[in-house]
Amino acid sequence: MAIDFRIQHTDISTSGRCGVLTLSRGVQISTPCFMPVGTRGVVKSVSPQEVWGLGYRMVLCNAYHLYLRPGHDVVSRLGKLHHFMNWHGGILTDSGGFQVFSLVGLRKVTSEGVEFRSHIDGSTHFFSPEKSMEVQAALGSDIAMCLDDVVAYPVEKHVAAQAVDRTYEWAKRCAAVQKTVDPALFGIVQGSTFPDLRQESAEGLVSLDLDGYAIGGLSVGEPSDVMLEVLETTVPFIPQRLPRYLMGVGTPVDILDGVVRGVDMFDCVLPTRNARNGKLFTSFGSINIRNARYRDDPEPVDSKCSCELCSNYSRSYLRHLIQEKEIYGHRLSTIHNLAFYQRLMADLREAIREGKLSTYYGQFLARMEDSND
Repeated sequence: MAIDFRIQHTDISTSGRCGVLTLSRGVQISTPCFMPVGTRGVVKSVSPQEVWGLGYRMVLCNAYHLYLRPGHDVVSRLGKLHHFMNWHGGILTDSGGFQVFSLVGLRKVTSEGVEFRSHIDGSTHFFSPEKSMEVQAALGSDIAMCLDDVVAYPVEKHVAAQAVDRTYEWAKRCAAVQKTVDPALFGIVQGSTFPDLRQESAEGLVSLDLDGYAIGGLSVGEPSDVMLEVLETTVPFIPQRLPRYLMGVGTPVDILDGVVRGVDMFDCVLPTRNARNGKLFTSFGSINIRNARYRDDPEPVDSKCSCELCSNYSRSYLRHLIQEKEIYGHRLSTIHNLAFYQRLMADLREAIREGKLSTYYGQFLARMEDSND
């Protein structure tokens, strides 16, 4: 068994569903779920034990970054990634496709793969589908992602079409390698904002009978309404029995929009990156703790939150830590934002079970839009 995915409830008024994703190692993840990003083998500023204590059972790590440093061979020799980072939950590894896409001027894409120069030392490397799978298997990931060809927005249709073809061919090669390695394998649907290309990409990848499917190439500059249109036209072509994963999209509202359209898995750097910059998510909207209005504020960041920050410290104290760039401020803010996201996912699962997702969606939007700093 690569993975086992069971849908337990569906919402009566939307496409939302909740279930359980069980990994081959026995780890169970309740869906819809959010995966904190531990790009280099750690969720920035917090320990794996703290991430687990917040209720998370899977994190995302990045094959590209770990390949460059410390090296997938090093991680493999030291017991693979779970042992290396002392994490007992699941690990999904990104193939590195998006990171290579972002290396403007440092990469060359061909049908064989991607040649790129390291952003660290300028050394030249080549990622083929086979190499990406080799790296992800060496890391010991539970779910590996097919190497895909990501295009920018906006893009001409013929360029997006070439990327769709290349993504499919690379996925076929990844699937051929997967027969000899352990991770479950997810394909990544591409096609930019063109509905017919999205359909073509999804149908081609589904024909490969992979373990799950991600929707990639979004949150790369397109307007939010366009992103939602792409979701609505893409999700129906991914089999209901399989997990659906929206990659790298992660504002709270984006997550709600994905869940009501039938998405099961999410990841994004937003909660941790925003935390380090002083933006915190709360039950009444987001706040920027750097604002002068919080300098003398004795209240907790969110009175409805029981995280380490809200249980012990004031807004004034956190503002002081962030202003002084104290590491403890980054840690507390990160713990708080991750606690918010985990609570959001639990609330969404409960709303789905009770058939009240539409009501929850409307109430959440009202709170977020009325109260943001």
